Amino acid sequence: MKRLSLAIIFACCTLALAAQEGIRVNYQGTKPSISDFVWAYLSSFTDDEDDCIDESTNAFKQAWIKHRNGEPQEEGETLTVDEKNGYVLYEIKQGEHLSKWEMCYWNEADQQHKLFAYNVWSYTNGKPSLGQFDTLIFYRYNNATKKMTMCETPGFEVEYYNTSYSLPHTGKDIIVTKWNDNGTKKQQTLKWNGSKFSF
Repeated sequence: MKRLSLAIIFACCTLALAAQEGIRVNYQGTKPSISDFVWAYLSSFTDDEDDCIDESTNAFKQAWIKHRNGEPQEEGETLTVDEKNGYVLYEIKQGEHLSKWEMCYWNEADQQHKLFAYNVWSYTNGKPSLGQFDTLIFYRYNNATKKMTMCETPGFEVEYYNTSYSLPHTGKDIIVTKWNDNGTKKQQTLKWNGSKFSF
């Protein structure tokens, strides 16, 4: 019951955030980097009660603050920041349990927008074990306003049962893994066409 309640609270907080005028992305230079998108998203949550930061996002935020300050991560935690490929991966390993946070972005074909993704998935013994904060959500960034707002999943519906998603570290496509109860798995590719994804 507690898990369901927390999931409902998280969903409400996410909807409240989406209802705002958007998240401002501050950057220097001609265009934002993945670090700019990550910090804009994470810093949109504060310690104020109204901002509703959940423990999962807070763990990532604290790791990112350490990264910004040049401090090492805690034991069992790793943070990979690939500016060139526009990709970030944060992982926490605790025994047989692994939690992964991924963020990346795509340039849209209209050259006026970018699509930003935030992906959280939990695994136990190498298989997905759905946690209360596991999610795949998208934001659309507007070059003119320098703000990103939550948007519908572009071209597909996110499935959670026996399914996991991997954002592209290189390339543009999302890998979808379908897990069977017998331990076997099948992978599919969601291909990016400049505005949405499709199989």
